[in-house]
Amino acid sequence: MKQNNIRSVLSKHPTIPVVTFHELSEVVPQLEKLTSNGIQCIEITLRTAVSFEAIAEAKRTFGDRMDIGVGTLVSVAQIEKATALGVDFMVSPGINPTLSSALESSGIAFIPGVATPSEIISGLQLGWDTFKFFPAHLFGGLEALKTYGQVFPEVRFCPTGGIKADTYERYLELPNVLSVGGSWMQ
Repeated sequence: MKQNNIRSVLSKHPTIPVVTFHELSEVVPQLEKLTSNGIQCIEITLRTAVSFEAIAEAKRTFGDRMDIGVGTLVSVAQIEKATALGVDFMVSPGINPTLSSALESSGIAFIPGVATPSEIISGLQLGWDTFKFFPAHLFGGLEALKTYGQVFPEVRFCPTGGIKADTYERYLELPNVLSVGGSWMQ
């Protein structure tokens, strides 16, 4: 399965909240709010000192009801720690040869970030066909994805970055978009 079956994870969740926790006390109330709104997936970013503890808390309290993912992975050590926590999926903002092998060998569904045709081609050379388009708003948004759909018809995307409540549905209408990530759902 390509990328440890990331497409099956993304296809279940058309919208994926991307959340940064600053305090552990925020985890349970935020996940309760998301699940009460019918959202069963979250990407927790590694942008604060409590990120891994927040992921552990999310897995412990909501792991049976939500797919818990980790985002902003930029090192092998982070991939190993996320794997040990048993996350459901991993997200990296870019493609890197060292991270690529660690992501593949983790056994956990993963999606690397791309913004340019060269990065997409790099991913295709690794045998991958599903990417995070990031940051979408800085790299052409909807128009870029329409073009990429023509140039790379086999590729599917999960765009994130600058997507808002009033634009996400337009992204989901594109045939090459499986899901959309963002912080507007918080």
